Amino acid sequence: AAADRIVIAPQDLRTADPTRASEIYAGRFAFAGKVVMCEGRSPFRITPPSTEWAEMLAGFGWLRHLRAADSNVTRAQARALIDQWIAAQGRWNAVSWRPEIVARRVIAWITHAPFILGDADARFYRRFLRNLTRQVRFLRRTVKVLRDGLPRLQAICALTYAALCMAGQARLMRFATQRLVDELQRQILPDGGHISRNPGVLIELLLDLLPLRQAFGARNLTPPPALVNAIDRMMPMLRFFRHGDGSFATFNGMGPTPPDLLATVLAYDDARGRPVANAAHSGYQRLEAPGVVVLMDTGVPPPMALSQEAHAGCLSFEFSAGRHRIVVNCGLPVLGREGWRHFARTTAAHSTLTFAGLSSCRFLLSPRLQRLVGAPVLEGPTEVPVTREQLADGVRVRAAHDGYANRCGIVHERTVTLSADGRRLDGVDVLRPAPSARRPRRGPDTYAVRFHLHPAVAARVLTHRNAVMLMLPNRDVWTFEAHEHPVTLEESVYLAGPHGPQKTRQIVIHGRARQTPRVAWSFVLMDPSETQRLARLQA
Repeated sequence: AAADRIVIAPQDLRTADPTRASEIYAGRFAFAGKVVMCEGRSPFRITPPSTEWAEMLAGFGWLRHLRAADSNVTRAQARALIDQWIAAQGRWNAVSWRPEIVARRVIAWITHAPFILGDADARFYRRFLRNLTRQVRFLRRTVKVLRDGLPRLQAICALTYAALCMAGQARLMRFATQRLVDELQRQILPDGGHISRNPGVLIELLLDLLPLRQAFGARNLTPPPALVNAIDRMMPMLRFFRHGDGSFATFNGMGPTPPDLLATVLAYDDARGRPVANAAHSGYQRLEAPGVVVLMDTGVPPPMALSQEAHAGCLSFEFSAGRHRIVVNCGLPVLGREGWRHFARTTAAHSTLTFAGLSSCRFLLSPRLQRLVGAPVLEGPTEVPVTREQLADGVRVRAAHDGYANRCGIVHERTVTLSADGRRLDGVDVLRPAPSARRPRRGPDTYAVRFHLHPAVAARVLTHRNAVMLMLPNRDVWTFEAHEHPVTLEESVYLAGPHGPQKTRQIVIHGRARQTPRVAWSFVLMDPSETQRLARLQA
């Protein structure tokens, strides 16, 4: 039904910068690493420099910056830009009317409606509501065919926002609430993780779900139990994925952690309890000791429809001491993701073992098919048995995956043990024949065990060639030792840095499965006296 007014407006939790308002007023639109100077022209009639730039412009998330400045000038500017969009793209545009962009725009217009409509004339008010109604109708028709996962759930959130905040939407309310309940029950796992296995999705969803819960209360309606339960399960998982410096582990499409958004979401966590250690449904393990955190990927890839951003990082891990990360995965950058995505998804971009130069997952690589269905995982690990033991002097996790079984006849098993005092991390990687392999494989049997280092870690190979000295920014020194194998330091890149990709190093152990199918390694924190003696020997 067509709405004649906005009843309520939920709070926008995303961070705003009032200094950006003056740039927008001056016609300078900087999105996704690209800057466009309009020079009196409408930004919606300019050829966009990139698809990402066009998506961010059409999503209207930048309204929060104008609202943060909150002046008569910025209000008039917001209305003028909305009028320009309605005139140029209000009926159709290939980017602006993609359902996921429509969802973001509907949420932005509704949450900032008081700012936009506060002193607007009646003609603009009617034009605004008429086009908003058109977008909501379009979104309702297309939500069923929207890509599964986060895009579909955000579109349903947008419909629920519209049903709650626009007058006379009883039918839409019934439709949106039922779809919201169904998707939350399907996409949010029992341990609070998301079905896509991307940690960053939790932040994005909570930024929309928390105001939605408040909007039900503002309309004197009881929020659906599925919404409340989903939020309660997701909050502890935010703490599960955090290292000592507050950053998330970079698994399955996670890029740089937005510290401002994460802090905003965590402020709504009333329980503030310790995170779970065994997130079996999400496929992750957390090992923790005083000052030390180890996070390990022990899950199979998500279903094909949800695997557009899934990585081939099974049994990879990240390791941090205090506020300093030591071992990381490469992750993904904020900007230019498409250029790095194929590399970042490979097993070689993760701190785990690669066999015969292959990844543990196969991705769809056909450019023609990718334009239609993206780049999902076609084949990957199907079984990842995990055992977790609480030892007298620490905790041990053992897991194995069959990602190389069909192609190479090999199963990779990894055991990781963290001491109770947090001063030692031991690991063992074993390659054994897959139970399904009928005969020994005759092809290449080379492997490489990789440990990507954080850019802040200074590394040096020691004289006996099977150990590496690692110095952290706080001057703590850890040694990495591969007890029976020579190690090398090779170039790597850390993509998930806050300022873009950074050069770094990786520790690599090369071997042949027929000769040495077992690799034992360890990280040990050195005492200050040992550090000085080691420095003298190295000199």
